[in-house]
Amino acid sequence: MIDIVIPNYNGRAFLSVCLKAIRAQSFRDWRVIVVDNGSEDDSSALLQEHFPEVRLVQLAENTGFSAAVNTGIASGDADLVFLLNNDTELAPDCLEQLARAARQWPEAGFFAARLVNFHERHLLDGAGEGFLRGGAGYRLGTMEEDGPAYALPRPVFGACAGAALYRRQTLQEVGAFDPDFFAYLEDVDWNLRAARLGKICRYVPEARVFHIGSATTGSRFNDLTIRLSTRNAFFVLARNYSLALFVRYALVIAAYQFCWLLFVLKKRHFGAYWQGLREALRGWPGMRRKFRQGIGAAEIAPPLLRAKLREAERESIHSIMRRRAAAGKGNGLLLLYLRLFC
Repeated sequence: MIDIVIPNYNGRAFLSVCLKAIRAQSFRDWRVIVVDNGSEDDSSALLQEHFPEVRLVQLAENTGFSAAVNTGIASGDADLVFLLNNDTELAPDCLEQLARAARQWPEAGFFAARLVNFHERHLLDGAGEGFLRGGAGYRLGTMEEDGPAYALPRPVFGACAGAALYRRQTLQEVGAFDPDFFAYLEDVDWNLRAARLGKICRYVPEARVFHIGSATTGSRFNDLTIRLSTRNAFFVLARNYSLALFVRYALVIAAYQFCWLLFVLKKRHFGAYWQGLREALRGWPGMRRKFRQGIGAAEIAPPLLRAKLREAERESIHSIMRRRAAAGKGNGLLLLYLRLFC
């Protein structure tokens, strides 16, 4: 049995495609749990009329991605949990491939699906999640041509929670998605906590998920996404880095934050960026308390964690460089960064 947890906020326009693809799965042992975040677009009515097999959990207001998926996970009891965005369409054998991977790799605690651009299906949307030590994640292969480089199953740093399979035991050991993130980078935080425990994620390229992306917020870059991404990057660091890591990665963090600021200025969203910084400052003490109350003695040794983080960043940067090279852009600064820090 797989519990499929789908958070939804005003996603009526996407739910039919998503749920019909689940109905058509070759793997039949599943249960769908849709957590509705106070939608105002009759999403609930659609589900009740056309998808009566769905277990609907209705929340009074928009609690954000993290709180919604936590509610959905707690509403089920299957050993495997598949978190899925509402703006997706599964290939007919997606669940079958994920279930097979879970049997084949019992040492892995979670699994990343192969995200493909919904509208341009020759392009990837993500082939597992990397990590940038300045405080952000990176979906490997994003906006790259799909091809042999991403056709091999392998271990990866983490998974995008928009299409990822988790063992319930692993979710319990790592802990819930942090509701203080609300949305954006909550899976980066969870991946990092899992890495600190030595949990293994595997990329399953045969499990294809076609993803629209940014359907709930309307666009990839707007005031909301900039504000939350800015704030949550600092939350990721505060919740997961020891003082020793802050010292060791000080230049890396500064380099990332400087580049992010330049990007924000280019997109003309400085106001949202500044608001995110202020929220990060207010939330910093609480995140540090969570770090001190966190995983503790079960963590892997610091040298092993540093090696894992360095490799995750190196893989992310190489993916960024391939995308930029394909677009005819230079990679001189990224090559310099690799030489200096990776």
